[in-house]
Amino acid sequence: MPQPAGILLAAGRGRRFDPSGARNKLLQRLPGGEPVVAASARHLLSVLPRVVAVVPPDDGGVAAILRQLGCDVTTCDDADSGMGLSLAHAVRHSLPADGWLVALGDMPFVRASTLQALRRALEEGAQIAAPVFEGRRGNPVGFGARHLDALLAANGDQGARRLLASQPVTEVAVDDPGILRDVDSPADLAS
Repeated sequence: MPQPAGILLAAGRGRRFDPSGARNKLLQRLPGGEPVVAASARHLLSVLPRVVAVVPPDDGGVAAILRQLGCDVTTCDDADSGMGLSLAHAVRHSLPADGWLVALGDMPFVRASTLQALRRALEEGAQIAAPVFEGRRGNPVGFGARHLDALLAANGDQGARRLLASQPVTEVAVDDPGILRDVDSPADLAS
């Protein structure tokens, strides 16, 4: 029986972290020694039995880490064309699924309890569920099966932003500042 699938977007190049492209931010170590992408994946895997991770060609070792953790890894050849194409690629690869919990590979501080709350919201009928901390909406975001066609049509750098702007969103209040913290600079690696 189909159930929500986790989607881990790990195909970005992280140019804000290192404009030269020499250091992949997803492979940088957090204070406990774990790579950024591993922490992000581990949290998602603790809540969902199936996580599809999308990586770019020449990922520098990201795919190997994610496979070792238990993710179903797929390569998006068009990843440099924007997050939307990576999202559509991962959703297509995840089928059949009864919804998606879309997380970002550079957000290792999201708590499992937040992911659990978003999954519950989807299972209770929300078609889009987004976490809110202290009045600010963050990531990851859950999408119900009704939005399959829109997710498959995602393109460019906007990902699912148009969908979030045009459809009702169930806001899930969480006590988790991690929904607002991504790793965009070396200073962001501190816990």
